[in-house]
Amino acid sequence: MQLPHLRISRISWHDLALTLGPYVLLVIAAFWFAYRFVRPAPPDTIVITSGRAGSMFATAAERYRKILAGEGITLKVLPSEGSLENLKRLGDPKTKVDVGFVQGGLADLVDTSNLMSLGSVFYEPVLVFYRSPRPLGRLSELMGKRIAIGREGSGTRAMATILLNANGIAPNGPTKLLDLEGKAAEDALFQHRVDAVFVMGDSAAIANIVALLHAPGIRLFDFVQGDAYVRRFRYLSRLVLPAGAFNLGKNLPPAPLTIVAPTVELVARSDLHPALSDMLIEAAREVHGGATLIQKAGEFPVPLEHEYRLSDDALRYYKTGKGFAYRHLPFWLASLVDRAVVMLVPIALLLIPGMKFVPQLYHWRVSARIYKRYGELMELERDAFEQSTPERRAQLLERLDEIEQRVITLKLPASFADKTYILRQHIAFVRSYLQQAEAARSP
Repeated sequence: MQLPHLRISRISWHDLALTLGPYVLLVIAAFWFAYRFVRPAPPDTIVITSGRAGSMFATAAERYRKILAGEGITLKVLPSEGSLENLKRLGDPKTKVDVGFVQGGLADLVDTSNLMSLGSVFYEPVLVFYRSPRPLGRLSELMGKRIAIGREGSGTRAMATILLNANGIAPNGPTKLLDLEGKAAEDALFQHRVDAVFVMGDSAAIANIVALLHAPGIRLFDFVQGDAYVRRFRYLSRLVLPAGAFNLGKNLPPAPLTIVAPTVELVARSDLHPALSDMLIEAAREVHGGATLIQKAGEFPVPLEHEYRLSDDALRYYKTGKGFAYRHLPFWLASLVDRAVVMLVPIALLLIPGMKFVPQLYHWRVSARIYKRYGELMELERDAFEQSTPERRAQLLERLDEIEQRVITLKLPASFADKTYILRQHIAFVRSYLQQAEAARSP
């Protein structure tokens, strides 16, 4: 029987598709999975909520702005009444702010579940200035006096309220609590319109504090019960100012003086980009890392977890610093490289090994089609060696022709032609055996 020639092609597209199809889908899935972990490019503009104009918070925010500008990042400074308003803004998803300064002791007043800390950045002393012919030893001695505690929304007012309540002085009682702060509170104390003022850095300018420190007849409250305060309010620290700390020539204060201070944390929303987290902590180190009257050099910023969960990105930064790309490349290029690295993971894990694995799988798949015919031929050969009738041998010859026909109609790459022709030689051997057996049994 004349049979057609083998159908030889350069490649078996059917086998290639069945081999590559699942692999391509796997690679696509890997890239999609990696893409889910690639954060968008960091924005080049962020907003910080600070404090009143001239306050320590506002001054620090301006320094941050200049530092970040050198990295190509625009930091918009949004003034506020102070820590409490900052915290409310950060907790309100409708307000467009990314980060802000928040003093300790306020977390219970706002939902902070979506906020995180980039670290504690400085102490914010609670300064209580008052008029009295003799030093006061307890805040409870201000009962019945006129006290300026700051405006609503300021951390000063919140902290003053907490400390006064702890000393039995509550709103709507015999003590008159006034919402004066900054220059207005300073003038009121000078003019004898109030008896005491609470001053903190989120709402008072440094100039106001300096003026009060040097004013005759004005005393700075000495927290002689400082140890008790820090035991009761875990977010407070006890600090001691040595004699002459404010003015050596005039020996101000004339004796060591104890103050209490919450730490101020740099609080951000949980979706802050890791690259911006690094930049902000870098700025915090530059702004707050020096020595002052109340802190040692290098003491801040520090990854202390108080009332807010410490950011994973911040923890990573405090342990290892900025990533390699951000240390050695411009910010925009580093962010591009940082994102590209994640997308290279599927290439490293799948594409490169696949260059070796896929050809082997393709070779195995095509070879399996030839081996399948070998299996059929071996089964037929076993039947041929058994005692059989002429009719049975004729059936075997027909089956053999069918096997050869299937071999010939296979679409095989040219590289497999040798295996196919060897298979046909084996088919010819079995056919010859059957024909000889048929001739030998003919009468």
